[in-house]
Order: sequence, then structure tokens, then C-alpha cells
Amino acid sequence: MAGGMNLFGIFMLQLMAVALFSLHAEGQGLKVGFYKKSCPQAEVIVSKVISDVMAVAPSLSGPLLRMHFHDCFIRGCDGSVLLDSPTNQSEKFSPPNLSLRGFNIIDRVKLALEKACPDVVSCADIVALVARDVTVATKGPYWEVETGRRDGNVSLFIDPITPVTGLPSFASNISVLKQSWALRGLNTKDLVVLSGGHTIGISHCSSFDSRLYNFTGKGDTDPTMDPNYIARLKLKCKPNDLTTFAELDPGSFKTFDDSYFKLVTKRRGLLQSDAALLDDPETRAYMIQATSEGSTFFKDFGVSMVNMGRTGVLTGSQGEVRKVCTKSN
Repeated sequence: MAGGMNLFGIFMLQLMAVALFSLHAEGQGLKVGFYKKSCPQAEVIVSKVISDVMAVAPSLSGPLLRMHFHDCFIRGCDGSVLLDSPTNQSEKFSPPNLSLRGFNIIDRVKLALEKACPDVVSCADIVALVARDVTVATKGPYWEVETGRRDGNVSLFIDPITPVTGLPSFASNISVLKQSWALRGLNTKDLVVLSGGHTIGISHCSSFDSRLYNFTGKGDTDPTMDPNYIARLKLKCKPNDLTTFAELDPGSFKTFDDSYFKLVTKRRGLLQSDAALLDDPETRAYMIQATSEGSTFFKDFGVSMVNMGRTGVLTGSQGEVRKVCTKSN
């Protein structure tokens, strides 16, 4: 009986998630060039700020790209991950978001836009535009970003860590990952393509050290990881190390390229969620294709980013356009 109730509870959570994200899942109200009349220089302003930032702090590219994902997967792409809380009870302070960096860069972009076009460009759109521009700055693809999102004014600490509907863990298996993407109206191809964003950025040792030292609770290593890679990582990451980090894509973690897929197929994906992509025929096939001649990864990445950017958006008279991204009007 208890097991049945648990299954029922999970089913109800799934229904609620579908209702939450399907309401505006198709991105009605979004379009390329939304600010063409109201703030014609909007994208130029964003691009200029990001160009200046990347010139001095290129390591922020990964976190700023990841911020769009963390925002869209909780309550949709509404800028809720940016909101502060006097009691640290907003999404920003939830464990999965503690590693995010670059909030001050979003504030810097917003300040420049407010100076040019007060009360026009939403923080949610800024996050989406910044994600595109940091990708381009790291030699990645360019895509047309649909804009017209409005900002939400609800941000809850519990949402990113809620089972089923929260952010998928770095230790998620392929079934959980596919379910998480599906709840947002995204398919398996979107999952593997967007995972390719791990070509830039870093991860703290604490996110994968169980694979090195205590995979099943018996002091063992993850048998799916290349033992030579494990040995190399152990030189950098000691047990229970909370401060050291490793590159997600060693050798080119500041450059957007296809080498992430090469590493994963060689069983050198840093996170369990990376390695899990080998456990599904569709994701595995894509990883092989992404590293071969005629790869469509760059084009596909732009398409999947647009798809994700339509998740649960607020448009029209919904939500608000925040004057400051860290607080509601």
C-alpha cells in the first residue's frame, strides 16, 4: 500500500509538472527581434558587455551558459533564478544553484539596458541572450534568440531540489535525465545536444568524487569510467574535497567544440550524467555522429537552445519586467 501511494505521489507530481510547463511550452509570444522598435540596440548592448567580460574573465562562459538551463528548468525561463531573498529562501540559494557564478554580469547587462531603454528588456531575456553570446565568444555557434519573455516574481528554495520536477542531479541515470527533459517538452536529442554545453566550464570534485573513491559505498571506483582517467583525477581530487575543481572538457574547457563527446565516448565523462549518455541508443549514436565528419552539433545546439528557451515562458501581460534583476518590482 505504501509503495502504491509513493507511485501515486510521483504520478501526481508528473501531472503537475506537465501542467506547469505545457501551459506556455510552445513559447507563444516569443519572436526574434521582439525589441526591434522598443529597444533597437538591445542585443548590441548585451553583446558589447559580454565581449568586454569575456576578454578579462573567460572562465565565466560556462556558468553563464548553465544559468539559462538552471533558470528554464525551474518555473520556466522567467529569470526566477536571479532573485535574491533576505532569508536565503529563493532558488539562487538552493544547493544545485550554489555553484552558479556570473550574477553580477547579468546585473551589469541590465544596468546598461536600463540606461538605454528603461523598463523594457526583461531579465529572463537577458539570461537567454547572454547564454548565446558567451557561446559565440568561446568560438561556438550563433543562433537567433527569440525574445519577449517576462519576469516571474516567485522563486522558492525548494523547487530545484524537489523530486521529479527539480533540477536533474549530476548523478542522474539516463532514465531520470530523459524524464526530466520530457517534463519540459524537450526530447532525447535536446538532452544529448544540450549536454554538449559541458564542452566549456568546470565542476567541483565533490560532484564526482564518489566515482573515484566510493561508488557503491564499498570504497570502490565507478567501473564505467576509464581507470587511467580515474588515476589522473585522483591526483587532483582528494576524498571529500569541497574546493578543488576539474575541467569538464580538459584541454579546451574555454573553447566550445565537439571534444566533450569524444571524451564521453572514451569513458572519460566527468559526471555520472555525462557517462549516462552512453546508456541510450539514441544519445550514444548522436555522440558518435557529433565527432564525425559532417557533424551537425553546432547547428543542433542552437536549435535545442531555442527549444529550451520556450519552456514555461511568461509573455504579454503576464509577470513583469524587473527594474533590477535581483528583486521584484
